[in-house]
Amino acid sequence: MKKSLVLAMAMALGVTASAYAANPFSDVPAGHWAYDSINKLAAAGVIDGYGDATFGGDKLMTRYEMAQIVAKAMAKGANVDKLAAEFADELDNLGVRVANLEKKADNVKITGQVRARYHSYDGRGDEHDSSSLRTRLWVEGQVNEDWTATAMIQNTQDFTNDNGDEKTELLRVYVDGRIGGLDVHAGRWDECTSTANILDSYVDGVKVSYGDKVKVYGMALKGADGDAASAFDKNLTVDSNARIYVVGAEAQIGAVNAYANWFKADDVVRDGKWIDDKKTFTVKEHGEKEIYNVGLSFDVAKDLNLAYEYMWADKQYDKRVSKDGYVATLAYKGADAATPGTWGLHATYFDQPINAILSPTTDADSFMDEGGYKGWQVGADYALAKNITLEVNYFDTEAKAGKDDDKSIYADLYFAF
Repeated sequence: MKKSLVLAMAMALGVTASAYAANPFSDVPAGHWAYDSINKLAAAGVIDGYGDATFGGDKLMTRYEMAQIVAKAMAKGANVDKLAAEFADELDNLGVRVANLEKKADNVKITGQVRARYHSYDGRGDEHDSSSLRTRLWVEGQVNEDWTATAMIQNTQDFTNDNGDEKTELLRVYVDGRIGGLDVHAGRWDECTSTANILDSYVDGVKVSYGDKVKVYGMALKGADGDAASAFDKNLTVDSNARIYVVGAEAQIGAVNAYANWFKADDVVRDGKWIDDKKTFTVKEHGEKEIYNVGLSFDVAKDLNLAYEYMWADKQYDKRVSKDGYVATLAYKGADAATPGTWGLHATYFDQPINAILSPTTDADSFMDEGGYKGWQVGADYALAKNITLEVNYFDTEAKAGKDDDKSIYADLYFAF
């Protein structure tokens, strides 16, 4: 093997003269110019010796043998573009192609997020603090050129008491792909339609969409069973009996993002009241329910975004409250996890009666037993370091048809990897 070729391969794999490895070959002396590189390549499984524990460095090799070495190096993630071009014909004959090797190496990706949370709550005659740790792992596999499969595993630990409360759940399993010109999303996932102010819940089903700048979509969903649904028990609107249908559209119109949706829910929207010192919740079924919403967002100034959403129901299911509501949000900048030092501020006002919501995305008490909620939220986020962000939110909300209110502070520290 020529000196230049050994050094080129070693450099492609990040080998330096300071690399240390046990000598696997009896015919490569410690003082040899290629000693470190050969040992490192052998340890990485890129090159092999002969059965008598010799390397045979002075022997000639065929181009097929060299192509096999290049293929192994590529599979290990080496940057060997020039060598791949030189041995392209031999790699092709061996059934090895650069694109296929790269896809094989990246066939499964694992990403994750760790969230440490502190929560201070004052409402419904109760005042308490709590802390928890949530870890999420996303596993994405490439099925073929058009389809991927994704799963999300979540572990939560409650540090509020000494009981060691902990739970690990498989919360999301879904596939994404294309059939003709349609994008298909199917399985179990957390559906956050548009802004998620009406629907933010784990569901089982299928979502089909079409378009880019103007996207239209339709969904046929059921509530997720078991632990997946338990994350939204406080909202008491979507469980395993749920049947939800959604048709909507989202569009970029100049500088304005706009959307409109129609929701239909069958025998799933519920409210009621707590009894037995808040140990039992009595349920009242509303039956079929239809909700509509429209919304838009745009920059009113540099880095300052205004968003407004209006929602209304076809019926006044709860006579105590109106059948329409709205949410308005003003946001300045925003933390970018990839850029330390970036930050943002945001403020939101909610007026959401139970008639016009299914499972809203709020960390405040949504007062489903008292006609829904209204109130406001302010918050800030800051990127402490790359992939480490801190977010603090304060909620002050009250029941739409009752005397209860709540005040909550959430401090969340996120680590992404």
